[in-house]
Amino acid sequence: MILKASQRGSGQDLAAHLMRVDDNEHVLLHELRGFASDNLKGAFKEAEAVSRGTACRQYLFSLSLNPPEQERVPVEIFEATVDRIEKRLGLQGQPRALVFHEKEGRRHAHCVWSRIDADTMTAKQMSFFKTKLNALSRELYLEHGWKMPRGLENSAERNPTNFTLAEWQQAKRQQIDPRWLKSTLQDCWKISDDRKSFARALEDRGFFLAKGDKRGHVVLDHQGEVYSLPRMLGLKTKEVRARLGAGDDLPSVADAQKTIGARMTPAIRRHVAESRERFKRQSEHLGKRKSEMTDRHRAARDDLRQRQKDEWDRENVARSQRLPKGLRGLWHRLTGEYRKVRALNEAEARETRGRHINERQDLFDAQRGERSALQSEIKQARQTQAQQLSELRQEIGRFLRFSKSRTSQDRGRDISSGLKLGR
Repeated sequence: MILKASQRGSGQDLAAHLMRVDDNEHVLLHELRGFASDNLKGAFKEAEAVSRGTACRQYLFSLSLNPPEQERVPVEIFEATVDRIEKRLGLQGQPRALVFHEKEGRRHAHCVWSRIDADTMTAKQMSFFKTKLNALSRELYLEHGWKMPRGLENSAERNPTNFTLAEWQQAKRQQIDPRWLKSTLQDCWKISDDRKSFARALEDRGFFLAKGDKRGHVVLDHQGEVYSLPRMLGLKTKEVRARLGAGDDLPSVADAQKTIGARMTPAIRRHVAESRERFKRQSEHLGKRKSEMTDRHRAARDDLRQRQKDEWDRENVARSQRLPKGLRGLWHRLTGEYRKVRALNEAEARETRGRHINERQDLFDAQRGERSALQSEIKQARQTQAQQLSELRQEIGRFLRFSKSRTSQDRGRDISSGLKLGR
């Protein structure tokens, strides 16, 4: 289970984010402990109010718990993990909120603690919490027999195609998978040993090398979008310059964009647009299916929740009627019968509670299985789209090299005709 955490303030923003049902298919406020309020915004307002009596501005500790995608992880494991984290980080007894999210067939959880100790009016110190959480994460993978990510086994083997939010947003604007983008540029770097071979590898894939205004070497795609080369490669600027040189003779971004725009043919632009339009139609169809499935799943959960509540209320009434009142109740207490009936009631209540938990878990697992199947179709559509755009980019690169060579040949013919001797 991957554990990521941070200290933060802005409790109202966090509450709004955690309860978003537009970004998550299912949201469940599972627990509120140590707060007077029964909702997340009110709880975090309480935490903020208490923090006003201290100098602490990051009064919350926010943690996300992400189990392996393919594993069935019941609520009890999440709860036990949260308790272990609480003990390891010294947050025992602090007010906390536990929220479950489900998205794209996966379930994960968020736990948020108030860092302010109300008795001493001081903030809990969170020293080395990342190291402690990484150690606990490895323990969880080993204890449950889950396949551990290579980056968790050895931080030096982290996935090089991981991307920042800014990189994701830039790629999203261009309808490009940022993982594919980074992977493609890194492959070009691996198979080249100098600037010439690197530039050719880039052009084979529809990318072009240029000199940025302040960022040194940059790469442009066929639409003229600019990407920082060192950032995409995960290297330092001096490492890039060591292989490619200073790049003073490279075209500027403006010149490169002008060249790309002049060479792009309407036919290739049309192919790219058609591919994206086809993917858009398919995405809309899959999105409609996802929306209908989400509504159906939410209705089933609401129905189960109501049925379990009605059953619990009926059984509570029946159990309370077993306990006699008045003189008969006093006699039962004296003879010990009252204690036996109460023990029976408690045992039945535990059995009902456990059965309800299992019913909810079975429903959640069945729904996630159905959602995962749809998600596989969505992933396949994305992969197909990425492959089509990759092939089109290669065609763009080949066309641009061809048009470049034609331009050079035409220039050569013009020069040779000007050097012909007159008769």
